[in-house]
Amino acid sequence: MDIVAVIPTYNEAGNIEQVVSEILALHLNIEVLVVDDFSPDGTFGKIEEMAKAEPRVHLLLRKENRGRGWAGIDGFKQALAMGAKYIVEMDGDGSHSPRYIPVLFENAAGNGLVIGSRYVSGGKDEARNFARKVISGFARRYLAFALGVKITDPTSGFRLFERNALEKIVPRLTARDPFIVTEVLYYAKKSSVKIIEVPIEFLSRISGESKLRPSTLLKYLVRVWLLKLNSSF
Repeated sequence: MDIVAVIPTYNEAGNIEQVVSEILALHLNIEVLVVDDFSPDGTFGKIEEMAKAEPRVHLLLRKENRGRGWAGIDGFKQALAMGAKYIVEMDGDGSHSPRYIPVLFENAAGNGLVIGSRYVSGGKDEARNFARKVISGFARRYLAFALGVKITDPTSGFRLFERNALEKIVPRLTARDPFIVTEVLYYAKKSSVKIIEVPIEFLSRISGESKLRPSTLLKYLVRVWLLKLNSSF
């Protein structure tokens, strides 16, 4: 297949079926890999049922060493093992609309990493209140400076990787939590992966509450310097 969409999930039973169905409806040679951390709400059961009827749907169920970062790492490894030429990483709550996957793919030629950005011209963010927008604005400028990357949305988790680029990054990833989003950018930069951004609209999640708190984001501003100091790259 050309593309595997990797979707790490935890308690997204109310959202995941719609997200997966919209991906499958795209006019692309694409398959879906849901990486679920044994969600108490039965998210994995929804995917198991979908997979029975649709061979392009796959489930990687993780019962140990759970965490958003480790789920992402396992998902990347599985997508590469499946033979994907391109790997999309996205959330399963509906905030990352599948309609932008073709846009990411169309911009992949000659680029190792294509980021769906809320802040380049044409991008939008409907899901943030004023306080979160202030914190997010500060954090993204700070992270871009600390990482030395000239991008507007370093906190975006909606991204498409070219296979060879991801193969350079994955062996170095260690973050257990959502800090993996920052870690990926750091190692992409260090590996001389060409990074571009394309505009997307970040939507409100379909149902449920966000698991990422502003306080967590602020903690990552310290961790980025620890990453740089401790990295042997």
